[in-house]
Amino acid sequence: MTDSAAVFAAVFAALFVGHSVGDHWVQSSCQAARKGLPGWTGRLADTRHVLGLTLTKGVALVAAVAVLDLKLTAAGLVAGLGVDAVTHWWADRRTTLAWLAKVCGKAEFYSLGTGAHPVHPVTVKGTPAATLGTGAYALDQSFHHVWLFVAALIIAGLS
Repeated sequence: MTDSAAVFAAVFAALFVGHSVGDHWVQSSCQAARKGLPGWTGRLADTRHVLGLTLTKGVALVAAVAVLDLKLTAAGLVAGLGVDAVTHWWADRRTTLAWLAKVCGKAEFYSLGTGAHPVHPVTVKGTPAATLGTGAYALDQSFHHVWLFVAALIIAGLS
């Protein structure tokens, strides 16, 4: 394995863990509820979420750098984390990701797990039943994972 491949693997692992912690543990309930709202309320909630998320990814990267003695450049970190932050903010505005799902022919999958899906699960009373996840969440996370991969390539490539 080349040095750049090892750096990529370590950076991707750190970003992936930082993403999971930042997106689920660090994000406040208020940010999660408001980041998709129209106007400045939504934009500011999304910005606060992405700042906390990016700081969490930074902490994970600092740990990896310290323990593994990775040699990363400031340019790689700024570019990689910048691309990741911008794309995360864009997707988390919700209407943007819903639009992307629609243009890609994934609108029905996007609604999976909600009452809007044509074959949503129902209770015996005929009301929508709770599910363990939604298509929107699955598409959201896979979108973020693609950009974590790109960010890790950028950081490793510029280091």
